[in-house]
Amino acid sequence: MTNNIASVSQAQISNRRQQLKRARRVKFFQAMWRSLMVGGMASGLIWAITLPDWVIRQPEQIDIEGNQLLSTQAIRSLLPLSYPQFLWRVEPQAIAESLENTAPIAEATVTRQLMPPGLIIQVQERQPVAIAQGQTQATSEPGFLDERGVWMPQSSYRSLKANVELPTLQVRGQNEHYRPYWSQVYPVVHHSPVKILEIDWRNPANLILKTELGNVHLGSDSSQLAEQLAVLDRMRQLPTQLQPSQIAYIDLKNPDRPVIQMKMASETSKPDHD
Repeated sequence: MTNNIASVSQAQISNRRQQLKRARRVKFFQAMWRSLMVGGMASGLIWAITLPDWVIRQPEQIDIEGNQLLSTQAIRSLLPLSYPQFLWRVEPQAIAESLENTAPIAEATVTRQLMPPGLIIQVQERQPVAIAQGQTQATSEPGFLDERGVWMPQSSYRSLKANVELPTLQVRGQNEHYRPYWSQVYPVVHHSPVKILEIDWRNPANLILKTELGNVHLGSDSSQLAEQLAVLDRMRQLPTQLQPSQIAYIDLKNPDRPVIQMKMASETSKPDHD
């Protein structure tokens, strides 16, 4: 019995030693394989990074997508890049922010392209919807407003695509005064059944519209603008009933009680300089 126990124990010990040896060999080969993989990947990355072909040598290697107003050449000229430019040194976020700050672009996304080397820039432009003066009294440069009321200098649209039509709607007043209300007022004006030529916001207490029916005074409550323009639409026959030269303005501050303010007799003989 003792000999059998000793024999079994010796066999177990021998098997255990063999298992440990196999386990150590497996771990050794796994570690060596991992080292080879990591070394190969590192070598491949270093080789790839140092490839002379992964360089942006000219603006034509930059694709612009989504532009409908600005030409591709105009956007490329605004990029803060010098050539040749090593692809991995390009900072996509910095380029996107530069475009959004210097061009009429609401959003830009920049992606590196490896094969062939270059950049893909997707842009969402600011669509101009009205002509306006500078943002402050100290800024007289003409510019444009987009649908959100963001002012953009006219010079930012110096290189437009062919056949792009710019807006004709004029806006007067200080941008900081009307911008809080622009997103509410512009959609109503844009869809007005009566053509509107100008929005005069110089007097915050009285919004004035220059329309095909004459000047219209609306007061300061922009929430009733849609109702006021609906009333104006029902007054389309006014020019057939009164001479436009006799009308000073249409008062729609209270849309339930529209008032036509007539010019004084002495005023009708003077040319209208407004």
